[in-house]
Amino acid sequence: MERTIADLKTRIRAGRGKLPAHKVIRGGQLVNVMSSEIYPADVAVYGDMIAAVGDVSAYIGPDTEIIEAEGRYLVPGLIDGHIHSECSKLSITSYAKAVVPHGTTSMISGLDEYISVSGLEGLKEVLAEVKRSPLKVFWGAPYKTPYTVPQSTVAYNFTKETHQQVQQWPECFGVWETVREFIQEEDEDTLGAISCAFQNRLPVFGCAPMARGNDLNGYLCAGVRLDHESYDHEEVVEKMRKGMHMLIRESCVTHFLSENIRAVTEVNPAFARRVSFCTDDVTATDILSKGHLDNVVRLAMAAGVDPMTAIQMATINSAEAYRIDHLVGSICPGRIADILFVDDLRTFNVERVMTNGSMVAENQRLSYELKAPERSGVLKGALKCALTTPDTFTYHVDMEEGSADVLAMDVKGPFVRKRRDVTLQVENGVVLPDPEQDVALVSVLERFGRNGNKSLAFCSGWKLKRGAMASSAAPDDNDLVVMGVSPEDMSIAANYLIEHGGGQVVVADGEILQFLPLPVGGIVSDCEPEEMAEQERRIDTAARSLGSDLPNPMMYMFFLPITAIPDYAITDVGPVDYVNLTTFDPVLRLRGK
Repeated sequence: MERTIADLKTRIRAGRGKLPAHKVIRGGQLVNVMSSEIYPADVAVYGDMIAAVGDVSAYIGPDTEIIEAEGRYLVPGLIDGHIHSECSKLSITSYAKAVVPHGTTSMISGLDEYISVSGLEGLKEVLAEVKRSPLKVFWGAPYKTPYTVPQSTVAYNFTKETHQQVQQWPECFGVWETVREFIQEEDEDTLGAISCAFQNRLPVFGCAPMARGNDLNGYLCAGVRLDHESYDHEEVVEKMRKGMHMLIRESCVTHFLSENIRAVTEVNPAFARRVSFCTDDVTATDILSKGHLDNVVRLAMAAGVDPMTAIQMATINSAEAYRIDHLVGSICPGRIADILFVDDLRTFNVERVMTNGSMVAENQRLSYELKAPERSGVLKGALKCALTTPDTFTYHVDMEEGSADVLAMDVKGPFVRKRRDVTLQVENGVVLPDPEQDVALVSVLERFGRNGNKSLAFCSGWKLKRGAMASSAAPDDNDLVVMGVSPEDMSIAANYLIEHGGGQVVVADGEILQFLPLPVGGIVSDCEPEEMAEQERRIDTAARSLGSDLPNPMMYMFFLPITAIPDYAITDVGPVDYVNLTTFDPVLRLRGK
């Protein structure tokens, strides 16, 4: 994306036809998202750039490669407007293998999970990996890390001083995931990041679930440009009427499109030009079975959006929202040559994919071998936890026998937890979990060797009847999360991950039922997407064998440390009441016999 004087001279000459095109796509139907038109047009490509569109016969030289489109629709590469690719458990290289064949050629990401486990040193390695990939990442510097209130523990704390450094990097395109509460509470690091962005003329990306009224007004007065998280279409309407660009999220666990698209299909069609798409969190299983943004385009059309508008939402709208439309989002001269060959706009089957001027995928597979880089010790580090014992996961109280009134965090979706009051038995000074009442124990262990924090609380909704499960991939902090109804099995699960360098594990009756290794930072793997999908199937099957009927038991569990959505969460510093922004004691009252 660099533009030296010499590079610009070459590009200008190529655009004027003074240099022959390296490739010409001939015989396609151009989907022009700038003018909302579809018409026959050829495309000349020079290097990674679109040089001309229309009649490009003057651009063909003796060595120009001719690519026959055979009447296929030529669509700009799709842009995922907000994605934590790490939640797929696939490295950047493996993730590209999964999504690029489905037409996703760019994504906007903070790569924040990598930062939480490896700091700027690890981030630089991942950014270098991106440059070798057919998938472009427009990186937004996280407004801060960690994202939690009270502050939890990560390997690296991203501060306002960090922003003064990284906002000068050429890879930085804005400030990522600015959570409303940190603006509302006037957090110094958050305001410092925004102030720095104003100086550098960089946009500020938002995260304001359920923000309405005066709180939304205050949030917007900080200069936030867009948001990716609305829980109903009325929230979308209010945010758009107040000037925000809106991203509609359709992830593997939060299916918001059908509700949020109503802002366009039922309230005001004019909103469509400032609505774009994101997936936020996806799995290899979902990508391989449903597709990626191509699936979101199909869902939007099924909800009543016409094909051109749906394609604009997946391309130019996102590019304009993030101020990268001079680079991507359309098939126009000067833009990067990211072009999809689509059979029919209604079915939106992506047959071939060009990224950066090269044909890279056909029939939903990469057409060349893409290898992950060698991993340094920065991204291969061990979990720096002390080994646990069953007592680590035993809730002691100052009463020998009786009962305890307990606040259990009751899951109402992947991110929303509400209060549930339950009464549990106390035996030998220990509050016991109760599978019959659907009450399990949950703990978060700090795993970066910074303080050794451990928390313990109670949760409901997983319906575990036995055993335990654990994960070292747990955004946004990626500390070690353990859940179960048996302290003995919880200890076995935690220790197995500590001894094996991270991953996910399911344990029952003292036996390892399934293990999914995540050797890169304890959060992702370089395995093939198909292999990851099979491992996901096995780990989910094992989790369900414990009794859970949730659609993604492990994923619902590893979202528990996310505090950005009311009401409850848990981090290494304790269970969190996010309405009051404080930790709490889950044992409300003890009753002696």
